[in-house]
Amino acid sequence: MIKTIAFGRYELDTWYHSPYPEEYARLGRLYMCEFCLKYMKSQTILRRHMAKCVWKHPPGDEIYRKGSISVFEVDGKKNKIYCQNLCLLAKLFLDHKTLYYDVEPFLFYVMTEADNTGCHLIGYFSKEKNSFLNYNVSCILTMPQYMRQGYGKMLIDFSYLLSKVEEKVGSPERPLSDLGLISYRSYWKEVLLRYLHNFQGKEISIKEISQETAVNPVDIVSTLQALQMLKYWKGKHLVLKRQDLIDEWIAKEAKRCNSNKIMDPSCLKWTPPKGT
Repeated sequence: MIKTIAFGRYELDTWYHSPYPEEYARLGRLYMCEFCLKYMKSQTILRRHMAKCVWKHPPGDEIYRKGSISVFEVDGKKNKIYCQNLCLLAKLFLDHKTLYYDVEPFLFYVMTEADNTGCHLIGYFSKEKNSFLNYNVSCILTMPQYMRQGYGKMLIDFSYLLSKVEEKVGSPERPLSDLGLISYRSYWKEVLLRYLHNFQGKEISIKEISQETAVNPVDIVSTLQALQMLKYWKGKHLVLKRQDLIDEWIAKEAKRCNSNKIMDPSCLKWTPPKGT
């Protein structure tokens, strides 16, 4: 079983089994090109590959850039091998993941951080091209070396930014991983508290919150319930504006100093793809 992977300047311990071909799966350590995601058996083969590999960023279109952060839209049909390799890599760190080889019906949104050597993989999410249930994320991963730095929230925020441009309400496909669920609950809480803080009207409507934030009403209701901000009275759901939670959120926002960790809608250059 693969225990570690050499990936760029990192050596990463794996968390779960991934269905790499048998001759690779039985190795304790796998060597990967961090740009094209090709996997190899030894440091020597990797070194030889790196001398020839011309890739410095993911394939597809760069649809977002702010500072050193970019997002590339990669079509699973046009870049099949890259997307399959990305899925196999992701499975090493995700418990609930079944998509590896059937990548053609999906688009992949790959976030990178650039320096003078190239665009380094932060994480990604995949999205079905035609989701009947309006899932805006099928699978989501932040690479271990970038975890706990706000990038997971940026990926989630980006998925909802795309939903807003599409004029749709979105929700992630279930089941979510344990880490994924924690990240989404935290994101939904933040979105709701921001909305309520800015709200000037008299009557709060879950439908209006959903239209403005692109968050599914079911996710809004479950978040409000978890925050004890929902009351059922005379056959109607009433939203309770808990000022203590809003004040807590304001204080937390004031301490946040890195504005680069917030997605900027003005940096998105994207039109929703037609059925591909």
